[in-house]
Amino acid sequence: MMDLRNSVGDRIRAIRKAKGLTQQQLAELSNLDDAYVGSLERGERNFSIDTLQKIITALKIQPSELFYNQNNLDEIEAAQRKAIDEYAATISELTVEQIDSLKRINKEVRRSFE
Repeated sequence: MMDLRNSVGDRIRAIRKAKGLTQQQLAELSNLDDAYVGSLERGERNFSIDTLQKIITALKIQPSELFYNQNNLDEIEAAQRKAIDEYAATISELTVEQIDSLKRINKEVRRSFE
């Protein structure tokens, strides 16, 4: 069984990279030292609930996202790909004005998730 520190550290790294953040940027956003963030990602340090809360807040994720197993990630990625494909198919049939309206709607939906 994989060590929880390593598993959570791997998830922090994967999410950070997926969001296009460097360790230093994540450290600044979470008010942690960048060397400390690196050691968390490598599973070298124990983490407190307070530290995890800072990371979760900085990454704008739910706590459960740090504990997904790979099967859950594969399912999520497959669902995301399917949604993107469906969205692309819908857009291909729209006029420019309709696409502009859809972009405005999408912007509002994204705001509601922040």
